[in-house]
Amino acid sequence: MQYIKVTFSFTAIEEYQQDLLISDLAEIGFNTFEDTENGFAAFIDLDSYSLENLTEVLDSYKEELEITYDITEIAAENWNEEWEKNFEPLIIDEQCYVRATFHQPQPQYQYEIVIDPKMAFGTGHHQTTTMMMQYILSTDVQGKNILDMGCGTGILAILAAKKGAASLVAIDNDDVCYLSTLENAELNGIQHLTAACGGKETIPQHTFDIILANINRNILLDQIPTYAGVLASGGSIFFSGFYESPDLDMIRIACEALQIRYVDHKKIGEWVAAQFKKD
Repeated sequence: MQYIKVTFSFTAIEEYQQDLLISDLAEIGFNTFEDTENGFAAFIDLDSYSLENLTEVLDSYKEELEITYDITEIAAENWNEEWEKNFEPLIIDEQCYVRATFHQPQPQYQYEIVIDPKMAFGTGHHQTTTMMMQYILSTDVQGKNILDMGCGTGILAILAAKKGAASLVAIDNDDVCYLSTLENAELNGIQHLTAACGGKETIPQHTFDIILANINRNILLDQIPTYAGVLASGGSIFFSGFYESPDLDMIRIACEALQIRYVDHKKIGEWVAAQFKKD
């Protein structure tokens, strides 16, 4: 598979503006992002790439940002080299150490996760993934049945498995993410994780104690009724992939209409993760 790398440079950009642009790029299929000296780079598989879509997104920012960008093609066999140049190990709340296969283990941390991203989104470096991992670290998942929607690399499900979850279903509509989740589960010795490629129609019709959904506002709003149907009474949902305003209120209203109440939320930069509970 071929990939497209778009390297964006800015004369000046605020953090919230970069977050908004990344979110809009994710909406049109870009699934991996890395910081650069003057901006960031975004990656998308060639089959999903559309110059017209990219231009439309960038045009919406032309009044507020001066953006230059460079487009290059990357062969699949060169992706690991690209990743290794930029991937740094990550520590979450001094409990979880996330590393790539080419980093040395750090056994002093309670949980260690090995990720080989393979162009799949979700290594813990993005604020949304970090906050979701923080929620998992502070939540009792022992013996629980867990659904991870928009699983990316499978990192959230893998952390839950290492904390003692009984069973895990990880779903993503991107085939690269699906395959990445299977590979990463094997790398981490997780045998009780079932991965699937698809959307809400792929969710098994049995109950889950915990649902993890790090996607984006519009997809969450579309899928919340389906989540409500498979969430056990007393179960929790953890959402991320959106902003505090107006997104959080929209998601809260959608959940409360289905007897799922807001509990609390976290915020890093402009990004939010929130906890809801079904009574």
